Amino acid sequence: MKEILVVGAGLAGCEAAWQAAHLGAHVTLVDMKPGKKSPAHRADTFAELVCSNSLRSAEVTNASGLLKEELRRMGSLIIEACDATRVSAGGALAVDRELFSGYITDKIKNHPDIETVEREVTRLPRDTVTVIATGPLTSDALASDIASLVGGDSLYFFDAAAPIVSFDSIDMSKAFFASRYGKGSADYINCPMTESEYKAFYNALLTAEEAPLHEADAGLRVKVFEGCMPVEVMAKRGEDTLRFGPMKPVGITNPETGETYYAIVQLRRENEEGEMFNIVGFQTHLKFPEQKRVFGMIPGLENAEFLRYGVMHRNTFINSPSHLDADYSLRSDGKLYFAGQMTGVEGYIESAASGFAAGVASALNGEEKFTFPRNMMIGAMAHYISHGGEGAFQPMNANFGIMPPLENKVKGGKRARYEAYAERALRETDETAKKLEELRKTHGEEKK
Repeated sequence: MKEILVVGAGLAGCEAAWQAAHLGAHVTLVDMKPGKKSPAHRADTFAELVCSNSLRSAEVTNASGLLKEELRRMGSLIIEACDATRVSAGGALAVDRELFSGYITDKIKNHPDIETVEREVTRLPRDTVTVIATGPLTSDALASDIASLVGGDSLYFFDAAAPIVSFDSIDMSKAFFASRYGKGSADYINCPMTESEYKAFYNALLTAEEAPLHEADAGLRVKVFEGCMPVEVMAKRGEDTLRFGPMKPVGITNPETGETYYAIVQLRRENEEGEMFNIVGFQTHLKFPEQKRVFGMIPGLENAEFLRYGVMHRNTFINSPSHLDADYSLRSDGKLYFAGQMTGVEGYIESAASGFAAGVASALNGEEKFTFPRNMMIGAMAHYISHGGEGAFQPMNANFGIMPPLENKVKGGKRARYEAYAERALRETDETAKKLEELRKTHGEEKK
């Protein structure tokens, strides 16, 4: 039986371990939790969601939604957990983060071919097939060893999380439930603002005091990822930036009065019971008292109980096009694979997808080099991290722009074009799923 080592039990690591085990390998999954945690981690369980509990769109005409459907059809553990722990969020896929993490932890720990070990890995193994999925907050010792292997050719940016408040503390005489921009069901709490309320909030946000960086990050120039930008950084781009971003009022009316508003803050549930809600798009690095003061200016949140304040942390990633192949293996060492945000994929599902690809490829190491078709979103992502795009390499969410162009021009606008991308991708997904199932059966028989 082939032995595979997976380092890191986040979304990418758990998916990699699961896929490798289902291809007949014996997997040792190593994680330093709960004995040691990074600055962003709190739970003792695997696959902890440290930022939002939303995994973005569930529609296949959205690039993220298409990637989810590809993974679902191919037997992804992460998507199985999403479907089992889903909470109402309109057209988005959101989960109860504690149930989600617990579901995956139970599955991993009860798999007969996955052994879990608690310890910190400080050096890259050189004598076994290994998937490194330690994430953007890799411990200093291991990060240093990785940097030495890739010639110090690594980059970083700062990522932020939004606050979570108790539902009981929200003043629903001022707030109301509605859908997000007129799409899906009325699952979001909306806190409306007049023009004067918005401008007072905006000015307070501009002058609010930010928290100092973690000691290990002191002295680093702060670079933020566009898809998870702190709300205070976004505000500095102009007075109306927030009104065209997370506070966009378009398509939202008060269901009782029909009234529209100058700006709106939305909150999305954190669990199915609806006891906790996070402030959508309000990732922040403000000091905790400043968060309570400034966000308390939002109508309905004057007396909000903050169950978790927003935080910011450093994300480190490899300059992957210089070092990784499309199966996420290191060009200079074919036994070593990387997965997750460290590779330059950005987002929960993107991380899981890279873990899926690396898990399959590592289990087949020495037999065949398994890569996914570029017409699939999972394959397009793998091509992007191994080849890059125009200009300097930067982390990337799933998007239709990295996929090969359609063979024929499609009429009917953007949605029709995205439907065509999705149809093409899912045809290839079904063929790939059949191939994977045959490989699983073959390797399962060999193991017996």
